Amino acid sequence: MRAIEIEQPGGPEVLRACERPRPVPAPGEVLIDVAASGVNRPDVLQRMGLYPMPPGVSDLPGLEVAGTVLEGDAAELAAAGLKLGDRVCALVAGGGYAQFCVAPVGQCLPVPAGLDDIEAAALPETFFTVWQNVFEIARLQPGETLLVQGGSSGIGVTAIALAKAFGSRVLVTAGTDEKCAACLALGADAAINYRTQDFVVEVRRLTEGRGADVVLDMVAGDYLDRELQCVAEGGRIAVIAVQGGTKSTLDSGVLLRKWVTVSGSTLRPRPVAYKAALARALRQRVWPLIESGQVRPVIHRVFDAADAAKAHVLMESSAHVGKIVLRWR
Repeated sequence: MRAIEIEQPGGPEVLRACERPRPVPAPGEVLIDVAASGVNRPDVLQRMGLYPMPPGVSDLPGLEVAGTVLEGDAAELAAAGLKLGDRVCALVAGGGYAQFCVAPVGQCLPVPAGLDDIEAAALPETFFTVWQNVFEIARLQPGETLLVQGGSSGIGVTAIALAKAFGSRVLVTAGTDEKCAACLALGADAAINYRTQDFVVEVRRLTEGRGADVVLDMVAGDYLDRELQCVAEGGRIAVIAVQGGTKSTLDSGVLLRKWVTVSGSTLRPRPVAYKAALARALRQRVWPLIESGQVRPVIHRVFDAADAAKAHVLMESSAHVGKIVLRWR
């Protein structure tokens, strides 16, 4: 099969087309004939040598795919509400940049009615992540306010869509006025240009001093202490990435006085059973919203798989709004 491998740690140019043996599904897995693969920030980190794959996982990058189920145990598929020949999208721990990919049955979801394979490939990584952190860990409720750091990213646009669909108010930060405008067009209630505005001041102003109930933080670093200054009493800060650095200094007094919960999580190394439970929740709670048109994936650009390096250049530029996808056929 054709695939995209990481020749050695480095820049986008180390991604190269190669030929690999077609993977063989183990018990509990299916083989997917991949039509499209999503591109995510962790793929960039893996390419740079900063995000090693878990033991036993393919060294090929790629954490989400969409395509057709070619092989798998019929009973296991039926238990997941699937069958051979179904179009699915799947969250995988690696190996997604390839024509064929194996995935745990429990991490496969049917392609929502009305979506093509390109759109479906943009779903798993961000939807699993947002559901896990915003709704299950941080417990965002209808009527509460969510602050999304990086609202124009793939995670950000997904958080906007889901939080609005479930009746919450959404504030976002973004690095340009154009990105702020894009977030507003996607449904955010307010957008803060973090290069020209102090998000602490703006969040306080926009919430009449109360603060945001939940913060989805992809920055960490010195943002964490600043978020404490603009989170509500009883608020929850969910840290899912460390683009601003791994070291943070917190005012523990504020943490205590406000009864704030700070959580951190990664999804890739979690057990299949955990991710399968997220998949079931998404199928029950979110897939109907996608099929009704209330929630839709946001695709910024599609590249042919052979141009994966160009896709990574775009990802690293942060010029995109929404998802970047590779097309295999």
